[in-house]
Amino acid sequence: MKGYRIYIIRHGKTEANEKGIYIGRTDFPLSESGKKELTDKLDEYEYPGVERVYMSPAKRCTETADILFSDREGIVVHDLRELDFGEFDGKSVDELINRDDYKEWLKGGIENSPPGGESLSDMITRVYAALDRIIINMMSEEFNSAAIVTHSGIISNMLACFGLPKYQPNEITCEPGEGFEILVTAQMWQQAQAFEILGRAPFLR
Repeated sequence: MKGYRIYIIRHGKTEANEKGIYIGRTDFPLSESGKKELTDKLDEYEYPGVERVYMSPAKRCTETADILFSDREGIVVHDLRELDFGEFDGKSVDELINRDDYKEWLKGGIENSPPGGESLSDMITRVYAALDRIIINMMSEEFNSAAIVTHSGIISNMLACFGLPKYQPNEITCEPGEGFEILVTAQMWQQAQAFEILGRAPFLR
């Protein structure tokens, strides 16, 4: 049965990442050091040759795709955007640590959301919709390989919810410009809404 390979890659660093600030809907571009880190990784790693790139609409993702997959067509998929942190967006842990609503949010729970923000349940629902759109697009247009450039929280929850073997989200984190290779078949996706996690990507030269 035909398989489709997808490389799910985390965007490069922004100034907010470097300062430990939550950013969801805030549209930070890559920092200069983030851009340099990605171009350095192009020398250190072998990024896969893909036929298409799907990406979050955030500047940090579209700019990452332009650096890592500059010769490939890019398609923005709105549902690949980062979790909406609501009132916590743009704030650091130090600014939030004494807030009761922040402490409550840190307890976790799939329906627990930041004030004015998005729950994990809602995020996972739209991530499924994004994956479904991408996989169907690949099958209908007969693309064998593609990349997804998105956010760390999206990646870890995507793999935890739909990937095999099963992991907890905190077990499958990745560095900027890095991620995971997955394999999906029509039968796996249509019958089980699942894909196989093959390993980490990109590959050391």
